[in-house]
Amino acid sequence: MKSTELPLRLRIVFLVGVVILVTGASLLGYRYYSRFVTLTVAVGSIDGEAARLMSGIASQLVSTNAPVRLQVIDSGTAVEASKIFAAGKADLAVVRGDIGDLSQAQAVVVVAHIVALVIAPPGSSFTGIEALKGRTVGVLGGDANAKIIDVLSRTYGLTRAKVTFKNLALSDVRHAFQSKDIGALFVMIPLSEKYLSLVRGFFQQNTKALPVLIPIDSAGAIAEAERAYESFDIPKGTLRGNPPVPDDDVTTLRTSLYLVANKKLSSDLIAMLTQTIMSVRRDLLGEQPIFAQITAASTDSDAYLPAHPGAAAFYNGTQQSFMDKYGNEIYLAPMILGGIASLLAAAWKFLGIGHPETSLGPLDSLYALARRIRKADTEAELADIEDEIDDILKGQRVRAASGDDRAVDATTLNVAAHRLENLIHDRRTLHAAKSPGSPAG
Repeated sequence: MKSTELPLRLRIVFLVGVVILVTGASLLGYRYYSRFVTLTVAVGSIDGEAARLMSGIASQLVSTNAPVRLQVIDSGTAVEASKIFAAGKADLAVVRGDIGDLSQAQAVVVVAHIVALVIAPPGSSFTGIEALKGRTVGVLGGDANAKIIDVLSRTYGLTRAKVTFKNLALSDVRHAFQSKDIGALFVMIPLSEKYLSLVRGFFQQNTKALPVLIPIDSAGAIAEAERAYESFDIPKGTLRGNPPVPDDDVTTLRTSLYLVANKKLSSDLIAMLTQTIMSVRRDLLGEQPIFAQITAASTDSDAYLPAHPGAAAFYNGTQQSFMDKYGNEIYLAPMILGGIASLLAAAWKFLGIGHPETSLGPLDSLYALARRIRKADTEAELADIEDEIDDILKGQRVRAASGDDRAVDATTLNVAAHRLENLIHDRRTLHAAKSPGSPAG
């Protein structure tokens, strides 16, 4: 069936429907590729700083219209954040390398390094962990530090030495020292000014009464056995500059605070997240100096916590380029556009807008009418053809009168029209001869 046999209204409705479908599919595709992705991130710390840190990053991602957004879940403690992540209730988490189940975790960035400080009050003569025999040691963030306390106890035999560990809240530390409920304090903090000021506040500021940092001399051996930790030397004067506290480098342990991602998340998504975080980090340094501690995760094959493939691709500069990702689409685009053009041409033809013969020149249109005259079976058809001839002749006379050089001269048109009139006369004569009741020849 020819398209022109359908009513024009149905053909228009059909074409409009096709256009709507194509437009809708294009809009859905655009929204799919331009939408941002929101990832949940579990965080927790006893001072709430981890949540503020990630909230600052999340806000910056929104303000820069980043393709990745973060929804922060404040679990209250690092232990709870690790549990939420291990249970699959968060896409990301800020976790310590020595806490919880990290079997599904891969590193995105190192948020900070946290250092073990064993601090004795001013006037103490402790020269090593062994000297704490029979003492009570206060512990900030007891649950989070349970593993490292256990490691130290086993390494130094602190249980046999009757060393007692007592969990303390931040607000209780100063009083515990003043009342001599504790002989030393164990805390793990980033070596940033904010946290060092917090530690200084546990003691009275007196140049003649300086706190003592107790070294963990077996840090190297512990780090060999427990890969979550590494030996680290606290630089001279870290806690106080003049007079310096400590007065020389002090050996201790440190571990890392990671932003980790579930290993099931796509490499492209995590590469984009890593790039975005490292970018906004620079913008936030002025507001919170601790952002300076955000560094790249290790991409070494033997790293304690392996980097997510997406993060590693960003750090190693092996992210797929635009052509790598979309080369096939670019190659196929001309073919697709050619197909669309063909479909549009077919649609135009399907609509049958205008008759082919009227798009021809006037002489061609007149000659085409000759074929229709020979096939005309009714007087009405012949009358319609005569009207078309009149329209063509009238149109050419108007063009000629307006000075249009493309108008066909009147003599040529009249010759063609005269020929058609003869054909119409002959066709009418033939019809009359076939009509019932016509005189016998």
